Amino acid sequence: MAETHGLMERLEKAVTRLESLVSDSHRSGGMECDGINGVNGSIAPYVEAFDRLLNGSVAEFLRYSKILEGDVKTHAEMVRAAFQAQRSFLVLASQCQEPQEVRKVTSSFKRQCIKKPVFPYSPKPGPYVKEMNDAATFYTNRVLKDYKNSDTRHVDWVKSYLNIWSELQAYIKEHHTTGLTWSKTGPVASSVSMRSVLTSGSCLSPPPPPPGPPPILDTEPTKDEGTASRSALFAQLNQGEAITKGLRHVSDDQKTHKNPSLRTQGPPVRSPTKSHTPSPTSPKNSPQQSHAPVLELEGKKWRVEYQEDKNDLVINNTELKQVAYIFKCNKSTLQIKGKINSITIDNCKKFGLVFDNVVGIVEVINSRDIQIQVMGKVPTISINKTEGCHIYLSEESLDCEIVSAKSSEMNILIPQDGDYKEFPVPEQFKTAWDGSKLVTEPAEIVG
Repeated sequence: MAETHGLMERLEKAVTRLESLVSDSHRSGGMECDGINGVNGSIAPYVEAFDRLLNGSVAEFLRYSKILEGDVKTHAEMVRAAFQAQRSFLVLASQCQEPQEVRKVTSSFKRQCIKKPVFPYSPKPGPYVKEMNDAATFYTNRVLKDYKNSDTRHVDWVKSYLNIWSELQAYIKEHHTTGLTWSKTGPVASSVSMRSVLTSGSCLSPPPPPPGPPPILDTEPTKDEGTASRSALFAQLNQGEAITKGLRHVSDDQKTHKNPSLRTQGPPVRSPTKSHTPSPTSPKNSPQQSHAPVLELEGKKWRVEYQEDKNDLVINNTELKQVAYIFKCNKSTLQIKGKINSITIDNCKKFGLVFDNVVGIVEVINSRDIQIQVMGKVPTISINKTEGCHIYLSEESLDCEIVSAKSSEMNILIPQDGDYKEFPVPEQFKTAWDGSKLVTEPAEIVG
């Protein structure tokens, strides 16, 4: 914590020095930004591409965050303010040349940070965004695990959040591979234009008319989208361990499970982890949305979603660090070639999977009529809340462990004499006390 605090102080000093140097440059040059790359009234291509990102994945993320409300909505407001500030800065860079003083200060600070393990520096922004995407995937997997069977709103929110990182990485790869590119022909950015960016403005006065409507990130007006929002963001981030001080202690006499009389004083508090009868305005009562089929590599995850009646799906060029997540695919077949880390089949019906090698686990969750064929090796296959699952093992995978729970109609097919012999997986068990412990064994049903 001490090292991080010291780093923040150095950053603040660098920004203060930067503003002073840019202000001196403005007084000596006396120039203002009034065009983009020397052409008035146009929008740089990378700004237009950023607008598409704002109107697409970011806007979708904000919509799902508003539905969940609470801290999620507050966090989304901070994300929106950050993206709006980033857009203003991109406009500035597209119109103005980078001040020499800025380059000197950032280069000096960069050299200092490279020497410190607490602040590794990467010259390319793309890999950093990819790392953030991987980190976000790690933490949001817990949300998917907790809510995928009880509240699809959380699942939609997770997907929209991860889409931002994926599309931002693609945007950077196309427009800013080695970093931000300033204008080569425009005037040098002044202190006025720099300050306008910090307050969510632009360096134009008046601003040039855009070719299309400006990015609309929210349909409702927000208060102080500039300085106040960013100040609140950094105030939250700088609290450190003190961030929990704002939580209110609830005494025993205020807890409904310890004081039943409180339950009659107001409407019941609903747990987000349990499903309830939807209200007339509940999203679950809305018409079923049709989703576009997906088969793409997103970071380290192969996404195979909403495939219908597709029997020629193939994933090639796999790597050991990659995983595959198959969601709501019906009457389809997928072949995965090569070696992969893990595979998850979630909410699929009449789906077939053929794969070569998996070094981790193959999971089948909330599915029906699934067929899996192992061509190489797999250590573990897990079947959970599934009706109908046939697994064809290879000679190499006969040591595979099958773990099942809350499932039925499971069969393991073992290769014998050029054919397969079918063995059912027990669904019913009997448990008895042997005098010292409980003994559980499969129960054979006599028809």
